[in-house]
Amino acid sequence: MSIKSPPGGADARVLVFYGSAAAGEESPLVDAGIEAVEQIGLTGAADQRFTTVATGNADVFTNETRLSRFNAVVFLTGGGDVLNAEQEAGLEAYMEAGGGFLGIHDAARAEPYSDWFTGLIGARPAASSPTAVQRATVEVGDRRHPATKDLPVQWKRLDKWLNWVENPSGDVHTVARVRESTYSPGASANGWDHPVSWCRDYDGGRSFYTAMGGTVSSYDETDFRAHLRGALQWTTRLSQADCTATIESNYEAERLTRPNQPGQNDQIGEPHGLVTAPDGRVFYIGRGGKDSSQPVITDWNNPDIGKGQGEIHVYDPKTKQVTLVGSLTVFGNKGGGEELVKNEEGLLGIELDPRFEENGWVYLHYTPHSRIDRDRRMAERYVSRFTLNRATNKLDMSSEKVLLKWPVQIHSCCHAGGGMAWDSKGNLYIATGDNNSSQFSDGYSGNNPQPNYKGVSFADARRTAGNTNNLNGKILRIHPEQDGTYTIPDGNLFTGKETAEGGGKTRGEIYVMGVRNPARIFVDKQTDILYAGWVGPDAGAPSTTWGPAKYDTFAAITEASNRGWPYCMGNKQPYRDRNLPDPTKPLGWYDCDAPKNESPNNDGLVNLPPVTGNNIWYSPQGGAPDFPRDASGVPSYENDEATYLLPWLKGGGQAAMNGPVFRYDETLASAGQWPAYWDGKWFVGDLYDADQPRNAVLTDPKTVGDGGVPIHSESLKGIVPIGNDGIKNLMDWKFGPDGALYVLDYGRGFFTSDAKSALWRVTYTGGGPTPAAGQLARKAQ
Repeated sequence: MSIKSPPGGADARVLVFYGSAAAGEESPLVDAGIEAVEQIGLTGAADQRFTTVATGNADVFTNETRLSRFNAVVFLTGGGDVLNAEQEAGLEAYMEAGGGFLGIHDAARAEPYSDWFTGLIGARPAASSPTAVQRATVEVGDRRHPATKDLPVQWKRLDKWLNWVENPSGDVHTVARVRESTYSPGASANGWDHPVSWCRDYDGGRSFYTAMGGTVSSYDETDFRAHLRGALQWTTRLSQADCTATIESNYEAERLTRPNQPGQNDQIGEPHGLVTAPDGRVFYIGRGGKDSSQPVITDWNNPDIGKGQGEIHVYDPKTKQVTLVGSLTVFGNKGGGEELVKNEEGLLGIELDPRFEENGWVYLHYTPHSRIDRDRRMAERYVSRFTLNRATNKLDMSSEKVLLKWPVQIHSCCHAGGGMAWDSKGNLYIATGDNNSSQFSDGYSGNNPQPNYKGVSFADARRTAGNTNNLNGKILRIHPEQDGTYTIPDGNLFTGKETAEGGGKTRGEIYVMGVRNPARIFVDKQTDILYAGWVGPDAGAPSTTWGPAKYDTFAAITEASNRGWPYCMGNKQPYRDRNLPDPTKPLGWYDCDAPKNESPNNDGLVNLPPVTGNNIWYSPQGGAPDFPRDASGVPSYENDEATYLLPWLKGGGQAAMNGPVFRYDETLASAGQWPAYWDGKWFVGDLYDADQPRNAVLTDPKTVGDGGVPIHSESLKGIVPIGNDGIKNLMDWKFGPDGALYVLDYGRGFFTSDAKSALWRVTYTGGGPTPAAGQLARKAQ
């Protein structure tokens, strides 16, 4: 037995147990590990030092009085059955009394027949784990735990990497994962979610395990020692840490709304967006589809064609009651069917004024039925301000002030967009879809110039998203004024004064162009970064003739930009041009760095801003497909040549639904607030819940604005429940002032509301960091 004490007296004591089931002398790995733990205990801040006692004698676990003197036990063992029944019972009693445990690498192989020890460790290595030392990248997702907060987010290092018989994610709190694409994980690979270090409060005590430390050289690494130091700070009770944040059982999902009464939308309309008020009320909208028992009118000869009610409901958490506070007569109720029957117009977006508590102003993005032209099949889209009457708790529909309006074609479906958001400077962002049919281009670029109705194209997104003089297929940015008008802030993509050939060719409201169907946007007011997601086209596979498959997209947007549609998608992957006289015949590939709008339907600039790559894109084949490129930069688009930069997501039937960036409020007393672990993470999801994403991701601040892919992802599918009785069709999600997540489930049909249409709240129930403040270690007596 060896003892190393820091100068000036120890604050804590750590037992390093290195007993092995194998005969012979201790390995160099054990010696290196003991020395590292001893040095950690001898150095650093005085209040973080500890005395280290190292022993290979398992009898220490049968002496309760002696064992209780240690703040933590470190298992640095080669594995095997190293404890007899009495010794294991002593370790179990030690943990039940509030002890701390740190297992390193092969400690996961110890006590192979003990279910209790399996729970203490968290997972068991697969027998076929690779044995070679390999360089790999560790994704350090927990930026607050003392074991990981000072490590690189992408930590490249040599080690032996274990695979797991059962993945412990969701049952333990994972602080770091190893990225399998950076090494050879072998036949028993765990996939994109491959935990490598984790912790949990276990059986009365605290358990931390790291699968790293399989090489002697690991223990000389500054970063690995920092990792062990932080783990020991928590297990010894020298500091607190949250080891509960990603354990799925620590979250509770509650449905807040009931099914509507028959023939009524008393609880919820066709869900299409939500916003939370500072007092905790949740305002949510219904697009305009009625429940399936109500008739829809699709005959253009009928003045009531498509007439529906866009409804605004409010859920009050104090009374737990729902109130219908207003409705608008909208064009948005034609039901389903083929492309020339259905439509996606209606009540599309809602936001509350930044000074809502003072002025009661509510902004709505909608398509008024009164403004449709049945002959030309055109409508107008409005962004209007209304006032909530505090006395009646109803929207005063006569208070409308129309800030902004623009034309949209309604002959053919689809892509209305709708989301809105504020930045910290009082600018309002408005997401608009490309107002284009999904057909007529075989699911590739929406650039068919031919179909039109009475002179208005409905299959050429170059008329809209790719047009500098059109407000569709954009994210607009305006500054609403007190009198109901707006001004244009500096820094938008255009000034509105750009000209070509003597005429106006741009709209100054445009902040982002080249988006297809951005249903949900969010601005993180701490950084003023705009986060957006949009739905892609329908091609099921890439084409060497036409370009990429359908890419649903998410982007973190730091400045005004062109995001590519219908010229380029993903990380600047171009489509093939088509034009008259025969749109079925391909022309050249678009130039993402210098795109030109040469459509006969374009009334804006020909020379467009260069395309900025997007951060996340996914297809039925996988997440972020990338291909080898030729000398001109054109991808091969050969399926078997694709690499997938983001293996944690996949598409199929897909509809991107951007979410918020969570910001933790340490002053908030709400018990349901999500933990600080999630602070700064961007939530991305999909309407569907099969293989599609429902994840929280970390981006690299150095590359995020240029389309850099996320560097870490955490699945939310065990927290935001999936399945037919869960939140199956995610339509919108935002955090409220109570720190809980509010989610709209669209329901189980389209263009209607049904019994599954609902507002949900997901709260955290796992408690605060451990150990409790009163249980932190004091200076040794």
